[in-house]
Amino acid sequence: MSEVPYIIESCCENFSESLIAQSNGATRIELCENLAVGGITPSYGNIKLSVDKLSIPTFVMIRPRGGNFVYNENEVNIMLHDINVCKSLSVSGVVFGTLHADNTIDYKLMDMLCKASTGLEIVMHRAIDEVKDSWNEIGKLKKLGVKHLLSSGGAKTALEGVDNLHKIYEACKSNNMKLTAAGKITKANLTEISSTIPADAYHGRQVVDYTE
Repeated sequence: MSEVPYIIESCCENFSESLIAQSNGATRIELCENLAVGGITPSYGNIKLSVDKLSIPTFVMIRPRGGNFVYNENEVNIMLHDINVCKSLSVSGVVFGTLHADNTIDYKLMDMLCKASTGLEIVMHRAIDEVKDSWNEIGKLKKLGVKHLLSSGGAKTALEGVDNLHKIYEACKSNNMKLTAAGKITKANLTEISSTIPADAYHGRQVVDYTE
């Protein structure tokens, strides 16, 4: 059986789900908790077990709460502490994104978090989908150390955001970054989406089966 030419990233809420996802074909895990609010930072125990027990990379969400991506000083300190925990546990990567109230990228805060994450793979998550013409920001993000972009092209689904995802992919390619396409990508539609939308990875809650 030939190797799949892209990463299948399973969005998992805990270690048990991550273990099943790995068994069913996931090649990377995005670990978070409370997907009902879009995902927040998972517990120490879930992170540690995922790193210790899985044979595939674990990327960890750094997000102190649901809601918007505008953070106050206390929330920033929580994020910095969580990044340090991730570094101490040798996770593969961290996933975060920060905006101003007008949905422009908070580059000052992004820079702070990126510097704290030195040595880890850095993903800007779907906060980027709130940004107008997001593909124009990719070069600036690269300079901060961001290596991956998680995006649906600003739409509810990847298929609805296909035109923007093409622009984002080309901008990522030009800046030696990686695009992870997201937005209702499932095991059932992965083949269709991967043939329609160019990306380095495909991300979803149902991108693999979750039955043992």
